[in-house]
Amino acid sequence: MINSKRPPSALRAFLRSEAAGGILLMGAAALALVVANSPLAGTYFHTLHLMVGPMSLAHWINDGLMALFFLLVGLEIKREFVDGHLSSWADRALPAIAATAGMIVPALIYLAIAGPVPGLARGWAIPAATDIAFAIGVMAILGSRVPASLKLFLTTVAIVDDMGAVAVIALAYTSGIHGPALLAAAVIMGVMFVLNHAGVQKLWPYLGLAVLLWLAVLLSGVHATIAGVLAASLIPIRATPGAPDSAESPLHRLEHGLHKWVAFGIVPLFGFANAGVSLKGLGMEHLVAPLPLGVAGGLFLGKQLGVFLAVWLCARFGIAQRPGGATWLQTYGMCLLCGIGFTMSLFVGGLAFSDPLLIDEVKIGVLGGSLVSALAGYLVLRFVARKKVPA
Repeated sequence: MINSKRPPSALRAFLRSEAAGGILLMGAAALALVVANSPLAGTYFHTLHLMVGPMSLAHWINDGLMALFFLLVGLEIKREFVDGHLSSWADRALPAIAATAGMIVPALIYLAIAGPVPGLARGWAIPAATDIAFAIGVMAILGSRVPASLKLFLTTVAIVDDMGAVAVIALAYTSGIHGPALLAAAVIMGVMFVLNHAGVQKLWPYLGLAVLLWLAVLLSGVHATIAGVLAASLIPIRATPGAPDSAESPLHRLEHGLHKWVAFGIVPLFGFANAGVSLKGLGMEHLVAPLPLGVAGGLFLGKQLGVFLAVWLCARFGIAQRPGGATWLQTYGMCLLCGIGFTMSLFVGGLAFSDPLLIDEVKIGVLGGSLVSALAGYLVLRFVARKKVPA
């Protein structure tokens, strides 16, 4: 239950719910793989393609429910910039530089491996984003072995590269703009802006307009989930620097209300619906094809190289210091966990390709790269905690 007068810190609640949600997401992904390669595979794939009104069940999950995931991402981004750990330029410098490098290097590695194959360059953004829930879930298993500063840094880096992923989805994976629908979306956002600046604090007008905004964006040709981030940017916030979140702040109330639904419902459901890949008929040539190798290489090699080199260079040239209370080896372990790209990577893969075989190869690459990153990061952090960090 949410305390009506003084809600708990959004960041603490976020870390708790994302840790538990990440472990649930791991279970959902594993279950999807088992089901997709069992006698229930036919039922699994048939159910996902069932038409429910104008869209299939899979599209309702990916375009509808995931809009709530992106709404939460947008709320977290706005809160962190207005009232959190990204509220000053000094706080933003290291996560912004690390997240940017952590998007560019994986994309370059992907393009080096898969780019020369005609049609595959379109997937360059697949290994660009870190899955907060999954990575925090791995850290939760390690418990107190991981310094709190690394958990916070990983979260802020992931939030910043979520911003980059949203921009990429809006700009790189939009085809065919429908002018009237886009104009309608702009008008709806204008109304939300006026309500915000008029001091309207009730949530229901914003939520009603957010639904209309989702429909307008869906019809405009821009991916519908972008509506979640756009709506979040227009939800009023009452800043409470150095104190628990304000119970009177619409953004804080909505964020707390959405957390458990997204962490324990929407994200695991998305994982279950999208991680299932049947390995029947997929030979070794598909497992080591340029697409899965490019995705896995971008996640495992690109993320750790990009993020770690950015942190090291910032510390070397006095731009910013590495997370406090953590050794360089622990920081490297955290950078390995940045290669867990599950949710956003699968999402972008579904936008980049429509061929079922290519989508299966994307899933293999995402699962492989994320699993290796998770295991490597876990082992490094566990080993360093035992050998290097005093009790």
